[in-house]
Order: sequence, then C-alpha cells, then structure tokens
Amino acid sequence: QVQLVESGGGLVQAGGSLRLSCVASGSTRTINLMGWFRQAPGKQRELVARISSSGSTYHVDSVKGRFTISQDNAKNTMYLQMNSLKPEDTAVYYCNAATGYGNIWGQGTQVTVSS
Repeated sequence: QVQLVESGGGLVQAGGSLRLSCVASGSTRTINLMGWFRQAPGKQRELVARISSSGSTYHVDSVKGRFTISQDNAKNTMYLQMNSLKPEDTAVYYCNAATGYGNIWGQGTQVTVSS
C-alpha cells in the first residue's frame, strides 16, 4: 500500500505564492502517475496537474504559467509551486497517486487566497 501526506497549505494574499508538498511512503514502486487535485466548496474535485514517473507533466489551462508540478524521486516527494495565486484558487488541495492497487489520496491541505 501507498500512503500520502500533504503539507504546505495556508492563507495567502492574492498574487502571493505557496509550495505544496506530498510525501509518499510504503509501496512507492507501484506508483505510475501522481497528481494534484483541488476541491472548492460546493464544487467537484478537479485535476490541477499531474506528473508521470518519467517526469512528464501536464497542467490544466487555468493554472498554466502560474503553477508548476515537480517531483524528487530520491525523497519520494511531489511538489506544487503555486505563484500569482488568485482567490479562485481557494480550495482543499489533494495529492493523488495512481498505483497498481488503485487510486490513493492524501488527506488534503487547505489553500485560502484572500483578495
């Protein structure tokens, strides 16, 4: 099994930056793809960015040029650098891992952007 623990959320003013971290433990060799999702109040959970084990990345249009997903395989850690934050980025951010056993989710970390 894989366990995921996120950190790095918080309250920031519009235009500010935050960096989220997701540490994976357990059977990390079974991870094929990792990603960040977010869920705002009253809305469905949505993909923000994802990264493959080889390092290929994808960012949704709404965060392109502002957010960057990366990973440090030696530390089993995935990051989401978020710059130029907007109030509409306010949400609970979840780390996700697609493994041979299925999808694994972290507990989530709150990001709040004030205007």
